[in-house]
Amino acid sequence: MRLDPELAAALPALPDLHIQDLAGARARMRQLAAGAAAGGVDMTDHAVPGPDGSVRVGVCRPPDVTGPLPALLLLHGGGFVMGGLETVAAQAADLCAQVPAVVVAVDYRLAPEHPYPAALRDCEAALRWIASESRELGVDAGRIGVYGMSAGGGLAAALTLLVRDRGGPPLCFQLLDAPEVDDRLETASMRAFDDTPLWNRADAVLSWRYYLADCGGVVPPYAAPARAGDLSGLPPAYVSVYENDPLRDEGLAYASGLLCGGSSVELHLFPGTFHRSAVITSAAVSRRQIAETLAALRRGLIRFE
Repeated sequence: MRLDPELAAALPALPDLHIQDLAGARARMRQLAAGAAAGGVDMTDHAVPGPDGSVRVGVCRPPDVTGPLPALLLLHGGGFVMGGLETVAAQAADLCAQVPAVVVAVDYRLAPEHPYPAALRDCEAALRWIASESRELGVDAGRIGVYGMSAGGGLAAALTLLVRDRGGPPLCFQLLDAPEVDDRLETASMRAFDDTPLWNRADAVLSWRYYLADCGGVVPPYAAPARAGDLSGLPPAYVSVYENDPLRDEGLAYASGLLCGGSSVELHLFPGTFHRSAVITSAAVSRRQIAETLAALRRGLIRFE
């Protein structure tokens, strides 16, 4: 690995989030989230109707802002097997205040208890709820974007495919941060990075095994968007990847596919980084990534005014 020196210095303090011990990884991810500084915006809980029962979402709205705002559907990472509202609450509050936007975080169901398509169904239900309740939420229904990290990035990509094929609700922008989109595990970065911090090849293998358990060997593009044969008609995208990340090359390839399909794409590879390294906010490269993510969201959600 070619690590940024500031990130390398912080490695000993990082938690072990490798999912071979899934219960332990889930607990440690919750602990990591608990240490995040809370923003100045409260999150309210809502039960959204879904095809398999209610879906829990958390909603953040900037105080003292009048008029309809853009909405951002926030899909947490965690390899399809860990994470939840508590792991993105601080991020949701920060995005809400700084974009600004109404941020809706989805507590989607997790594998292996709930394999594909459970998580995607929950994300679709949340999107349809935002669109149907836009007036009550103070949202401009024409400016709904989606932001996902890692597995959340894979779900965000899948959701854009799904709503394109089903005729809406429309998404105006997608931000895919280290998206987990290819179950085939054949890229050069996936083969090379088998001992990287926070996420490695073994994690990816197990993640897909859990998530695709009910697919019977036939993997649809809504489960693994890299398998999609048609990437046309999709919203503009900002794709970020990390240099020392097994998911790097599938993110690069997916961004290229979106561009070839006709989407406007901004692609950024952050040097010296590794999967989720932006949690080390003391590093200059992390601060730069966070600032550029905010700028991309503002452009993607607000430029349509």
